[in-house]
Amino acid sequence: MDLLKEKILAEGVAKNENILKVDSFLNHQVDPLLMQKIGEEFASYYREMGVTKVVTIESSGIAPALMTAISLDVPMVILKKQASKVLNENLFQTVVTSYTKGTSYELSLAQGYIDENDHVLIIDDFLADGEAATGAIRLVRKAHATVAGIGILIEKSFQPGRRKLEEQGFHVHSLARIAKLAEGVIEFVED
Repeated sequence: MDLLKEKILAEGVAKNENILKVDSFLNHQVDPLLMQKIGEEFASYYREMGVTKVVTIESSGIAPALMTAISLDVPMVILKKQASKVLNENLFQTVVTSYTKGTSYELSLAQGYIDENDHVLIIDDFLADGEAATGAIRLVRKAHATVAGIGILIEKSFQPGRRKLEEQGFHVHSLARIAKLAEGVIEFVED
């Protein structure tokens, strides 16, 4: 998606070979018009795949997932990373290790929001090692639903996430595929 690539080049900050900061439009401040275009792009791509729910992990995936859900006219479900005093029973849970942060967290899905009748589109902000998407897949499977596909805003193509997901039989659609990151350097995979 050219619009997203242009935004990454204009406002993204490559800190090193693993870290790309996109705080100005995705992770801290959100560009709503860009998120709307992203949602329309994912919806156009997945429209014929029978998606009944859009799922994302809090928090950076919420804006693009919501816009995708609006464009597909289906509900969005947020997988929770944080413990909650209210959301504490009848949960599907799994542990996910963040590649970027090097920490683990428990990912939760309240039972009843996804079931065996659902065909789920997972939307995530970044794909690196594939652990977050794999955690989301585990929760969707615990609910006995199927995965329609995995939509990624920014893929670090030099890391193994896509390969891991595709080897499990999942279709990955990334809007911006990065071939190389280094301090001050952002290079995209040629289309």
